[in-house]
Amino acid sequence: MHIPNQLTRRQALAAGGTAILAAIAASALPLPAFATPADVQKWLAQQAPGTPTPGKVTIGAPDIAENGNTVPITITVDSPMTAQNYVKKIVVAADGNPLPGVATFDLSPVNGQANVQFRMRLAQTQTVTAIAVMSDGSLWSASKPIKVTIGGCGG
Repeated sequence: MHIPNQLTRRQALAAGGTAILAAIAASALPLPAFATPADVQKWLAQQAPGTPTPGKVTIGAPDIAENGNTVPITITVDSPMTAQNYVKKIVVAADGNPLPGVATFDLSPVNGQANVQFRMRLAQTQTVTAIAVMSDGSLWSASKPIKVTIGGCGG
């Protein structure tokens, strides 16, 4: 039985397959080799509008990463994390990635401390930047250059 104005199963599957192929084709477009400093600043400004002040943010990462595939990163923000004074968001960018945005973490006083840990891939030597957006609207930042070596050799 065919109901007018409704897709048949075959039509729905064909439409879904077309959408998947379009998504695969779009993801196959080449990305730039790395983000420019302007790209990094633009992304950070979109995520955390305003001018950050250096301080309160600490980036824990190795100075030299022998394996750029899984570099451990810890971001800590000096904050009491009370209902009146807490970190709302931490944004992380890297200037050596094709897309500058690495991560965004939303926090609240319930977290108890402003401390996030993750691993990221670094294909080349680059600078990682973190900005903390505080509950009062202030912005704090830190940057850390990380040298990536290939098989223990300088690179």
